[in-house]
Amino acid sequence: MLNNDVLRSLRYLLDVSDGKLEELCRLADYPVEPGLIPACLLREDEPGYRSCSDVLLAHVLEGLVFYKRGKDDSRPRLPVEKRLSNNLILKKLRVAFELRDDDIQAILQSADLPMTKTELGALFRAPGHKHFRECGDQILRNFLRGLTLRERGKSD
Repeated sequence: MLNNDVLRSLRYLLDVSDGKLEELCRLADYPVEPGLIPACLLREDEPGYRSCSDVLLAHVLEGLVFYKRGKDDSRPRLPVEKRLSNNLILKKLRVAFELRDDDIQAILQSADLPMTKTELGALFRAPGHKHFRECGDQILRNFLRGLTLRERGKSD
């Protein structure tokens, strides 16, 4: 899944402005070039479109964790990933929204993609682990859709 698609999905999921996404980057101590976020939210065929880098998306996700859960200044900060995978995006969202396995299963079920605990656990394993499973675009896309249904449905 393209980082731009994930960024657009997050913006819709959170129901926030471009400025709020920039604020999330600042929470993660990442200064965003003016106009970059709106350019990354455009479609590829629109003038002014810019590709969303792994570093930018990683900082948005890190800022989302801080926004939802708060910063813990007593613990040293881990370096932000320079290379993102769908598995890492899923992990960051799991942390930000404080989701347990059964929450994730329900979210995927609501998006018509049921998954067992074993299948789900494989997505969160370390890449070298023998039971590691790569998170495909379909899984991430459906997870984001289900999470959006859950989060945006709360305010109704």
